[in-house]
Amino acid sequence: MHDIRFIRETPEAFDAGLKKRGLAPLSAEILEIDRRRRAAISDSEAIQAKRKALSQQIGMAKRKGENADALMAEVAALEESLRAGEREASRLDEELRLRLEVVPNLPFDDVPEGADETGNVEIRRVGNQRNFSFAPKDHVALGEATGEMDFAAAVKISGSRFVFLKAHLARLERALAQFMLDLHTVEGGYTEVNPPLLVKDTAVYGVGQLPKFAEDMFHTDNGFWLIPTAEVSLTNLVNDMVLDEKELPLRFTAFTPCFRSEAGSAGKDTRGIIRQHQFPKVELVSITTPEQAAAEHERMTGCAEEVLKRLGLAYRTVVLCGGDMGFGSRKTYDIEVWLPGQNAYREISSCSNMGDFQARRMNARYRPKEGKGTRFLCTLNGSALAVGRTLVAVLENYQNEDGSVTVPEALRSYMGGLELIPAPPAASAPARK
Repeated sequence: MHDIRFIRETPEAFDAGLKKRGLAPLSAEILEIDRRRRAAISDSEAIQAKRKALSQQIGMAKRKGENADALMAEVAALEESLRAGEREASRLDEELRLRLEVVPNLPFDDVPEGADETGNVEIRRVGNQRNFSFAPKDHVALGEATGEMDFAAAVKISGSRFVFLKAHLARLERALAQFMLDLHTVEGGYTEVNPPLLVKDTAVYGVGQLPKFAEDMFHTDNGFWLIPTAEVSLTNLVNDMVLDEKELPLRFTAFTPCFRSEAGSAGKDTRGIIRQHQFPKVELVSITTPEQAAAEHERMTGCAEEVLKRLGLAYRTVVLCGGDMGFGSRKTYDIEVWLPGQNAYREISSCSNMGDFQARRMNARYRPKEGKGTRFLCTLNGSALAVGRTLVAVLENYQNEDGSVTVPEALRSYMGGLELIPAPPAASAPARK
């Protein structure tokens, strides 16, 4: 949510931020609602003051034995005016809230201009793309050949955008998640959390998913939402709390399934496990002060990149332009891993600095070491990494011509020492004459 004082004091800056997102100016419309709201509040306060003064006059008249009927009639009339004024102020307060809660966060000044992903700016490229002596297959061909990636069974049981992983691939997915958690907790200093997967409206609203993105989530018939990412549960750990600055930063990580309806992605990434209704992810969340948020953003992105470095996967990091950023973000880095089966870099992580946008919605504050009062916290989140997409990257980058897959060294201890996921029997058996 936005600070109405900021919009009053700097409407041009507010509209400039919206323009960077490709949106029309809104300050005039919002400030007009705010003006009427403040006028209604001011009118109600004036009526209250007048009522108080008249009540004092009534008391004095009664003590003197004078008739106070006229004064009492005037107070009664003021009571009705006061109730009407309070209703109007409440209505306008709700109108202002509803208008502001669907306005996206404002990009930082250093976020690039651009309308869509073509405006994103690459800031580094790490690792070398593997040169294959054969035509590399994509993960679907590799997985289905072994029977360990079963889409047909998932369609029969759950529908499209689901998959069964079996045997080596099921273990590989689990190994990737465990490797990521160990890296982030032991070396990254994150606290591992096993959070709820079902949350209330207030939790989803707090991170900015409601009301704008209700279509993108799954909702139960008894009032819960399935989390689209562990960011929802982890960030809400500070919902409606006041922390001491000495407690910050807080850093949390969790491995969970995530659930997304993908309402707006019909026909997109329908092949394979790039875009699923249910997918596993290791999430990072940081809670900190405004002064430390930028440094924390770089640190978080580095933690996500480190996973790819340890796995020996080539990747690039881009900063998203204003038109391609998520609703609640002020600045986002996307990390894109090289997938030889698609001959393209594909997103495997987004790390975002949300500023105080979510904290305002959650009323999450801290007490500064110096000075009085409280300030809103800053929240950050990132994938480190999307486990399914990392599995895709491992399969495609470490595949061999016979259909086997070499297990990256960093994962072998998590795979019981296994060095090679074997080729499909038909592919490895010698041809008969």
